[in-house]
Amino acid sequence: MYIGIPNPNIIVPLEKMTIQAKGGKPFQVLYNPASYVQSRSVDYDRTDGLSYNSPMAQFVHGGLEVLQFQLFFDSMTAGAEVGGSIVDRAKFTANSILPSLTKFVDVRDYTSQIYNLMIVDDKTHHPPVVHLAWSSLQFEGYLMSCSQNFIKFSESGTPVRAWVQCAFLESVAPLKSNLLNPLNSPDTTKFRTVCQGDSLWSMAAKEYGQPEQWRVIASANGLVNPRLLRSGQRLSLPAIVK
Repeated sequence: MYIGIPNPNIIVPLEKMTIQAKGGKPFQVLYNPASYVQSRSVDYDRTDGLSYNSPMAQFVHGGLEVLQFQLFFDSMTAGAEVGGSIVDRAKFTANSILPSLTKFVDVRDYTSQIYNLMIVDDKTHHPPVVHLAWSSLQFEGYLMSCSQNFIKFSESGTPVRAWVQCAFLESVAPLKSNLLNPLNSPDTTKFRTVCQGDSLWSMAAKEYGQPEQWRVIASANGLVNPRLLRSGQRLSLPAIVK
């Protein structure tokens, strides 16, 4: 029998990560993740140029944030550190005092709460948007990958302990202004490869919104005759200083 300082989590329970699918009920994880990783990347177009030591890189678009962490699930023990509803905690407490052969809690009942977040909704035709909240961590996105690793079983073969690896992809609502006017502004220098049928007028219209700005492109590339373009030619589209 243990005699000593009680577990402080009994007096002040730890705040648990809460997960809620849009339109569904929130639930707590059983054990908080030991760590989590947030990552983001952006996409650059790399084009080989003649007589250059390295390719020319041009920004294409930004990327979405990815949140990754690992969750622990265990139905063999119970304590104040276990999350879930009052019913869940009572169930875990009752299950923990039973002999191993008679334990009745299947850990898959809890891992499936995470795993099923990837199921396509019949009404929206895509998996639900998920909100994660854990103190200062507030994240909204989709569960894009999830793996369940069951590591302990009862005598009857029921999984009682598992690790679940999760990766969530940020969800960003598109703005109407971005759909109509993407971030393709004429205030930065860009490079374009000439394709068959291209003209300086069409490039100027697409890049600057003004076909008459073809002279800026011609001057920047030393073109004497703007009609003489060859396929594969690399042109610089300079920024226009207003």
